Amino acid sequence: MSIGFKEWTLICDALGSGAQSIIIRKGGIHEGREGFRFQHEEFFLFPTLFHEQVAKLKLPGETALPAREDELIAVRQFCRVEWTQLVTDRAVVEKLAPFHLWRDEEIEKRFVYDEPAGVNVAVLRVFNLAKPWIFPDSPRYGGCRSWVNLPDGAPAEMAPAISDEEHAKRIAELRAVAG
Repeated sequence: MSIGFKEWTLICDALGSGAQSIIIRKGGIHEGREGFRFQHEEFFLFPTLFHEQVAKLKLPGETALPAREDELIAVRQFCRVEWTQLVTDRAVVEKLAPFHLWRDEEIEKRFVYDEPAGVNVAVLRVFNLAKPWIFPDSPRYGGCRSWVNLPDGAPAEMAPAISDEEHAKRIAELRAVAG
């Protein structure tokens, strides 16, 4: 079974272009008593259309959301988790700002949402699928949850979003920031 991680479409694009290699998450309503955690070492990025995401990202205001065919999902990226960390030090979270597209106030909302204060960070090795994996949308993908089970038929052909050298450099920079 293939696992999908629900993330904003524009963040999926940033991960796929190599502009970003981290995900910062607090969790959704349906994450359970233990709250959110990165529970899978590999997953596909499941793009979500959240219309206010442009305003919550460090992007020009005229940035448009990509068009999506009604009732179809197009998965374009696969991720391997390099490492994860619960970050409870606000100063460390602030130092991560150059490594992601979320606006500071959006990260702050995630940081203070629910107890304890902090966010989960995952450093990823991102791969772009050779061609999009397209399948029908379904109510089972809805709701405030991070993880979804995807249909059979995941493609295997993919290429890294950034070179091995750039990835190693970014990992070292992120380790220096995160401690």
